[in-house]
Amino acid sequence: MSVADWLASNGTVVLTLLIFAIALLYSSVGQAGASGYIAAMALFGVAPDVMKPSALILNILVASFGTVRFYRAGYFSWRVFLPLAVGSAPFAYLGGLLTLPDAIYRHVVGAFLLFVAYRVLLPPKERAPRPRRPIKFPFAIVGGAAVGLLAGLTGIGGGIFLAPILVWMGLADMRESAGISSAFILVNSLAAIIGCVSRPTHVPNEIALWAVAAIAGGMLGSELGLKHLGEAALRRLLALVLVITGVRLLAKSGRV
Repeated sequence: MSVADWLASNGTVVLTLLIFAIALLYSSVGQAGASGYIAAMALFGVAPDVMKPSALILNILVASFGTVRFYRAGYFSWRVFLPLAVGSAPFAYLGGLLTLPDAIYRHVVGAFLLFVAYRVLLPPKERAPRPRRPIKFPFAIVGGAAVGLLAGLTGIGGGIFLAPILVWMGLADMRESAGISSAFILVNSLAAIIGCVSRPTHVPNEIALWAVAAIAGGMLGSELGLKHLGEAALRRLLALVLVITGVRLLAKSGRV
C-alpha cells in the first residue's frame, strides 16, 4: 500500500492526530489554532463550508480552556482585555463582511507575521526594553478595532496578532499576553459562530472526535505554557506559530 493510499484510508485518524498536535502547539502560547485546523482539514479535502464552523467550534473549546487556565493562574488583565474586546467585536464583524483579493491579504498578513516572528526572536540585548505600563483606553479601542478588522478580513482569530503586540508595547509579559489572547480569541470565535449558525450550517460527525483531540491538546499545551516553559521557550514557540501561519499564507498566495 502506498503512502497516499494509507492516508486516504486512515484520513480521520491522521487528521485527528494533527488537530491534537495543532491544539497543543498553539495553546502553549495562548492561541487556539483555527488557522492550523483549517489548513489540516484542507489537506484532507474537507469541504470549505464544513471547515469554517468546525474550526470555530474547536477554536472555542481550546480558547475556553486556555482562558480559564491562564485566568486562574493569575495571567490575565481585565483592564487590558475589556477595551480591546469592545473595540474588536464590531470591526471583526465588519471585516467578515468585506472581501479582499486573496493575493493581497495573504501577502500583507503573511509578511507581517514573519516580521513579527523575527522581532519576537531578537535576543534581549538587541531589543529595546519596554517597562510594563497601563493601557490607555482610547489606544485600546483603536488597537482592538484594527486587530478585529484584520481578524475579520483574514479569518484568523486575532490572537496571533494581539499577543506579540502586547509584549512589544510592554502591556503584558508572555504568559499574561497568552491569557489575554485566549479570551480575545474566545470572544471573536463566539461572535463568528453565531453568524455561522444564522444560516444553514453543516458540521461533520467527526467533530466529536476532533473536539476530544483539541481539548486534550489544549489542556496539555496550556499546562506546558503555564508551568514548564520559560520566557525564552515561550518566545520561540510563539515565533514558530507565527512562522507556520505566515509561510502558509504566503505559500497559498503563490509567493513561496
